[in-house]
Amino acid sequence: MTSATEPLPHAPAPPPPAAPPTVPRAPRWSLPALLGILALAAVLYAWNLSSGGLNSFYSAAVYSGTQSWKAWFFGSIDAGNFLTVDKPPFALMVMGLSCRILGFGTWQMMLPQIGAALGTIWILHSSVKRVWGHAAAALAALVLALTPITVAIDRDNNPDTILLLLMVGGAALALRATRDGRLLPLLGSAVCFGLAFNTKMLQGYIALPAVLAVYLYASGLGWARKIRNLVLAAVVLAVSSFWWATAVSLVPADDRPYIGGSTDGSAWDLIMGYNGLGRVLGGEGNGGGDGGGGGGFSGAAGLGRLFNDTLGGQISWLIPFAAIALVGGLVLRGRAPRTDLTRAALVLWGGWLVLHYVTFATAEGTMHPYYTTAVAPGIAALCGGGGVMLLRAFRTDKRWAWVLPVALGVTGIWAVVLLRRASGWNGWLWPLIALVMALAIAGLLVFRTASGRRLRLFAAAVAAAVVASVAGPAAYSFAEPFSSGAGGGMGGTNPTAGPTTGDGMGGPGGGGGGRGGFPGGGEMPGGGQRQGSGSQPGGMPGQGQGEGGQEGGSTPPNGGGELPGGGEAPGGGMGGGGMGGGMGGSVDSDLIAYLEKHRDGAEWLLAVSNSQSAAQIILSTKKPVISMYGFTGSDKGMTVAKLKELVKSGRLHYIQVGGSGMGGGMGGGNDVSSAVTAWVKKHGTAVKASAYSKNSSSSSESSSLYRLDPSDVN
Repeated sequence: MTSATEPLPHAPAPPPPAAPPTVPRAPRWSLPALLGILALAAVLYAWNLSSGGLNSFYSAAVYSGTQSWKAWFFGSIDAGNFLTVDKPPFALMVMGLSCRILGFGTWQMMLPQIGAALGTIWILHSSVKRVWGHAAAALAALVLALTPITVAIDRDNNPDTILLLLMVGGAALALRATRDGRLLPLLGSAVCFGLAFNTKMLQGYIALPAVLAVYLYASGLGWARKIRNLVLAAVVLAVSSFWWATAVSLVPADDRPYIGGSTDGSAWDLIMGYNGLGRVLGGEGNGGGDGGGGGGFSGAAGLGRLFNDTLGGQISWLIPFAAIALVGGLVLRGRAPRTDLTRAALVLWGGWLVLHYVTFATAEGTMHPYYTTAVAPGIAALCGGGGVMLLRAFRTDKRWAWVLPVALGVTGIWAVVLLRRASGWNGWLWPLIALVMALAIAGLLVFRTASGRRLRLFAAAVAAAVVASVAGPAAYSFAEPFSSGAGGGMGGTNPTAGPTTGDGMGGPGGGGGGRGGFPGGGEMPGGGQRQGSGSQPGGMPGQGQGEGGQEGGSTPPNGGGELPGGGEAPGGGMGGGGMGGGMGGSVDSDLIAYLEKHRDGAEWLLAVSNSQSAAQIILSTKKPVISMYGFTGSDKGMTVAKLKELVKSGRLHYIQVGGSGMGGGMGGGNDVSSAVTAWVKKHGTAVKASAYSKNSSSSSESSSLYRLDPSDVN
């Protein structure tokens, strides 16, 4: 009898186990290349950071958030929670937590910013690698890391760095959901875009149409499952977008700060107005896009804006190549299946580029140059992925042998144009780029079909083309941390990289560039001067030094306001941190000493007309200061009734009358401010300059200080 454990005679042998699917191994150079790019980016973003001027507007809000959890949640500029910044507070929350844990300072504030910037590069690299491979991913990461305006903003505490991390993360997750058909990455994408909304509101949604189009068209799921998944994602997007505005609206107006940038103190008005349609159409405190008001920072609105003297050197270097790569890539994938991931990625990043480009080019409202950092991921992904597609077609198909050389030729010509705009700035660079690009294109054509040892010559030509393509933006980027004097571009309020190439304010075809080039810079080409010196248009003379002994940032039309007496901030701001920058003038140490001595238990040290002036004093004194009319000087935060209440309760004694914000400030920003000014002058006691100033003749005639006591309130 056969044992039960023995195989039956003539029984077929069991089939061998299935071999696990083979995953192509990453080339040895891939990880070191990524780490090298990240290290390069870390140096660019962090080098000489302590001497750069950050945006005092946001710095003050971060500091106030370390003193009050209420201020941290609302994004209040002062710890007394009178008025908030004009953005939702997510980025401030992140920086505020870092400063609560590590202490308040430049590095503590910038640590999450630099981490977010490096995370954005890593996410883009990972997303491009899954579609186009390691070479394309490395090129995309390099382009993003060396985009000049990205380097400038990543060295600043504006919220755009964290905004970009969230948006790129959302796009990458959506592309993964399209490829895998899984729900969780799609929900993760919705969370990212919702948090992006809570960083800069509607700007965080610009890429959403491209994400939706790609998922609807390229996902392999049936329509029923796709619609179900999108409905769930929409719910998650709504919750992650509107939780803060909803929470704010549930708090009674008397118990919350006035929401800066709004017309009625509500977060919903801020969403739809100042940070919504107002940015595109103008108005709502955003000025106009015809070279005046807020729109003047980037030149006149129009489809060519991103190539003008102001923005061209910040973002446009590789836009022509990216556009050619996008069109070429779509043609190459023309007959691919609907679910083709390569075409989906082209549509996603191409849509990202087009949507951001059109929005920023045609925006009639406030348009700072650093907004264009949001264009960079689309450019980078298309240069990497689309560039590799053009290279392969160049090698294998004679019909495509002209496309890549033309794309590189246009790139080289445009780099020469941009560099020649900055006359006198590293004049040796543009001839060198032209020569290297010409030799690279010639090498590509000569060795197009090379094999064996001659293939190395073709690879050398490719490397030379890459170097020539990124040399211009790299020069602008390295000028940011390694320029003579302080880093930080134009200053924290309007950071830019490279040399000034226009009039410094970005009028039609105008400048707005950053600091002068490599060591030995001095005065900027085009007649511009380093920001913070001399008189500002329409503002107070003698802008002088900001906190930390650094030069103050750029000042928009109508000036930034200044405390009586001029002078420097006491204590040098954040020690070694260089917390200057921004607008609002300097802080008179004699006046501050007087206010602190005669504060008499008041909650706020002083009330001033605009947020930049308030921020400077908050950072210098570490005391709450009221910004009555917000960043633009047009908010209706302070009313006569509210002022009476504060004075009667002894929470405020001193008010500065005069000074101005972007919108004209106290007495010029709105009817409410005029009424407050009249009431203060009628009921308050003017403080003579001789009471606090050692040199009363240096006091600004357009500013004056008033004292109000409970007995002054009728």
